[in-house]
Amino acid sequence: MKNAFPFERRLSLRLFCSALLVTLAFAPLGCKRQKAVVQPAGQAAPSMASTIHLGDPMNAAQLISGFYGIENNAWRWTARRFSLVLRPPLGAAQKGAFLHLQLTVPPVIIEKLKTISLSAAIHDATLAPETYTQPGDYTYTREITPELLAGESVRVDFQLNRSMPPSGADRRDLGVVVLSAGLELK
Repeated sequence: MKNAFPFERRLSLRLFCSALLVTLAFAPLGCKRQKAVVQPAGQAAPSMASTIHLGDPMNAAQLISGFYGIENNAWRWTARRFSLVLRPPLGAAQKGAFLHLQLTVPPVIIEKLKTISLSAAIHDATLAPETYTQPGDYTYTREITPELLAGESVRVDFQLNRSMPPSGADRRDLGVVVLSAGLELK
């Protein structure tokens, strides 16, 4: 019986090693690696847009701060302060442009805060605020002078005079709902 134990042990070790080798041999077939996205030769990477839709994940790179995740594949909640960057339309540095922010003031914001005011700034220029006293869909539109639109991009900083503080399970500081933002040539 002494001789049987080493034989069984060697057989077990061989079976274990064989099973390990088979597993390792087939392991690459089971890996689900993500392939790198390769830009075809001669094609540039997507450029910055003059108008962005906040339901499009491709525009996320233009959102600097103060935006929460996409909801209903169409919009995003903002915080009290939020910023984004836009590409000025061709000719805007000579003619100027209009800034448009398509937003919704949800009923819960008016119920809790009664009124809410939105203002914006580009560089050191503050744009006139707009006050909302009713829930609904609005477009915040402001004329932008040509000198503010020089360069390849323009940062726009928005600010609300107040926001709904976190409550219950929702730990977000909620401002307004934004659907799109853009610069339109005059």
